[in-house]
Amino acid sequence: MVEAFLLIQCDMGTGATVTGEVRKVPGVVLVHYVTGPYDLVARAEADDLDTLSKLVDEVQKVPGITRTMTCPILKV
Repeated sequence: MVEAFLLIQCDMGTGATVTGEVRKVPGVVLVHYVTGPYDLVARAEADDLDTLSKLVDEVQKVPGITRTMTCPILKV
C-alpha cells in the first residue's frame, strides 16, 4: 500500500466544487480545505506507485485545479 498527501491549488471560487470532484476519485480517502499556499489537502491510497500515479492524473483532470504537489508518505 502506498499513501500520499496531495496538495492542491485551485481557481478562486472553485474550492467547494473541486473538493466534491476530488472526493469522487477512487483512492482519495480524505479532502480538507486548508490555508496557506495550497487550497486543499487530499489523502490518497493506492496498491503501488503506478496506481498512485494514475490516481494523481485523474485528480489533475478535475476542472478548477491549477497545480498539485504529491507527497508520498514514508513509513519509518
